[in-house]
Amino acid sequence: MSPAHSWGSTQADRTLAFPCDALLPDGEALYRAIDVDAPSPVLFRWLCQLRVAPYSYDWIDNFGRQSPPTLTHGVEALEIGQSIMSIFDLVAFEPNRHLTMRLRRAGGLFGDVAVTYLIVPLAADRARLVVKLLWCYPDTPGLGWLAARLLPWGDLVMMRKQLLTLKALAEKR
Repeated sequence: MSPAHSWGSTQADRTLAFPCDALLPDGEALYRAIDVDAPSPVLFRWLCQLRVAPYSYDWIDNFGRQSPPTLTHGVEALEIGQSIMSIFDLVAFEPNRHLTMRLRRAGGLFGDVAVTYLIVPLAADRARLVVKLLWCYPDTPGLGWLAARLLPWGDLVMMRKQLLTLKALAEKR
């Protein structure tokens, strides 16, 4: 499996059950994972920050605005249907365990996308963040082929930065 499809993940990570599996059971899977030296509740609180910013390359996916380096009061009050990173809707969550979201405008340029950010506790002060992204190619002739080759690599660049940023912020405490 190429790094574009499995960055940081182990075979054990890829066999876990993810809530997004029920949303796009036939979608192509991309996995990303990282260990974080912070308790699950701290890591989850930083995941809630995805409601206000993507925490990736801000000049690309946050219109040049810096993702907040501190926690934003109130974003931890989650409700189904809330906007996540401005392009996803929150479809399921379990405090200190996962956030699951779906692309707001399915069928467009990126096809249909569902993603789960899953926290796996490793110890009282350590957790593993495992992300599974499922997507179905767009129906546009020729675009599906292009998306199949470019999306995994583009997502790897962006999500790697996001996970490393969230890790650094959670470990700061």
